[in-house]
This record gives sequence, structure tokens and C-alpha cells, in this order.
Amino acid sequence: MSTITLKVNGKDVTRDVAPQTLLVEFIRETLQLTGTHVGCDTAQCGACTVHLNGRAVKSCNMLAVQAAGAEVTTIEGLAAADGTLHPMQVAFNQCHGLQCGFCTPGMVMSAVDLVKHHQADSDESVRAGLEGNICRCTGYQNIVKAVRSVAAQG
Repeated sequence: MSTITLKVNGKDVTRDVAPQTLLVEFIRETLQLTGTHVGCDTAQCGACTVHLNGRAVKSCNMLAVQAAGAEVTTIEGLAAADGTLHPMQVAFNQCHGLQCGFCTPGMVMSAVDLVKHHQADSDESVRAGLEGNICRCTGYQNIVKAVRSVAAQG
């Protein structure tokens, strides 16, 4: 076992973890933050996307011990402390960018990173930026619309 300390959704967390524990397992099973989903376990679907030090990462593709000392934000920590939803969460709701909801937390986390760090000024750039996230329900059109609406807000 290794003891790790990190900040999750703004709170300091110290836990003992087995060295082979994936970050997604740590988030879901140890911290009980189940908004981060396990989809493929191979970093292909993006359902497990979280922010690590402000950048989107697939948490099924890294060990919890690799996140020691880092700041992790999950979908549960994206909204403001008073419960006000993040603009991307609002846009996904208003633009109907979700159906079954399984991919939505990872898709939202990737979309926030896309708008913050990359170009999201065309449908093509949004589709390319979200390429690592799979949605089997929506056909992506309303997801693209939601991301573009947030990007347009500046």
C-alpha cells in the first residue's frame, strides 16, 4: 500500500491505495464519487475523463499514485460551491446534448478542457477535439451545439 495525498474537488484527500489502483477506481470506489464512469478501461471511450491539474485526462489510463500531489476535478466538482452549474453543464442541458447520460460526465469534462485550451470555433474543431469521447446515443450534433455555445460566450 502507498499513502497518497491529493486535492479532489477542492478538498484535501489522503488515503492508502494499492500501487495498481487506477485513478478511476480510486475516485469511484474509495471516494464514492460515481459521476466519473468506467466505460472501456482502455482509454478509448472517454467516460472516465476528469481534470488533473486543469487538463482533461482519462482516469482509467493512469494509476492513483501518479496523481499524488495533484489537483483532480470530477464532474461533481465542476459546479460552483453554491450549486450553480458550470456553463458547459447548462449548455448540455439547454441544447439537449445528452440522452442516456452515460458519456455525459466525461464528455462535459472534455468539452470544458476543449473550450479552455483549444480551438472550438467550428463544428469540425469541436468534433476533432472531442474525438476521444464516444457517445452511442446522440449523434453528437447537440453536443457540438452545446460546446459551440459556450465557446461563443468567450
